[in-house]
Amino acid sequence: MTKLEDLRPTPGSVKPRKRVGRGIGSGHGKTSGRGHKGQKSRGSGKVHMWLEGGQTPLHRRLPKVGFKSFTHKNYAIVNIRLLEEKFSANDEITPELLLEKGFIKKIKDGVKILGSGELTKPLIVKAHAFSNSAKKAIEMVGGKVEVI
Repeated sequence: MTKLEDLRPTPGSVKPRKRVGRGIGSGHGKTSGRGHKGQKSRGSGKVHMWLEGGQTPLHRRLPKVGFKSFTHKNYAIVNIRLLEEKFSANDEITPELLLEKGFIKKIKDGVKILGSGELTKPLIVKAHAFSNSAKKAIEMVGGKVEVI
């Protein structure tokens, strides 16, 4: 049986570390395998990935495009088609109820009701925003729209 103290690495799998700067006889003396002068021979001589020599860097060659609006709202979207299918007449629909039933994953910046589909029963819908067509469709069948 093999004993723990008898275990050895496979021959050739472990190399001794290279001791540089230990005289010319070692083959890695004087410049320690770094060549002569230049940025890469220095102590912290790293050439960063984004440096391109004298060439104009990529981030300056490409044009500036667009912007991110600070006032943009990212709404969770619900269509009235879903409200028609999943709720009965005169139900009160809130963002919390939609989240609880799994119709939306997150409330995000609010819930917006869109007018895709048809509505035939009156509903009381509370949301953060409504499209004009959704508001019109809900009120046309006798429902109520409430902006939170």
